[in-house]
Amino acid sequence: MTGGVLGNVLIAVSLTLVLVGAAAVVFTRIPSRQAVVLSCYGVLLSIMFVVLQAPDVALSQIAIGTAVVPLIVVLSIRKIDIIRREREKAAGGEEQP
Repeated sequence: MTGGVLGNVLIAVSLTLVLVGAAAVVFTRIPSRQAVVLSCYGVLLSIMFVVLQAPDVALSQIAIGTAVVPLIVVLSIRKIDIIRREREKAAGGEEQP
């Protein structure tokens, strides 16, 4: 797939999409949205790996980079929010006589 003009065009397009996806991840400010954008970026990387004829790496990227890492980020954000709410609730309860 990487031979000839069409192969070079596919590689250039996939690299450009990965570049744009990486910039989108970096410039996304809200962590929960960033996890979603990170998942989309994982799909773009998988496409690039398939174009570069590395299907085993693409499958690993789909499993880890597209599913597991964003899930861990979302769960971590949720846990931090729960802890923050508990601390605010405890701090608010101590102030009242």
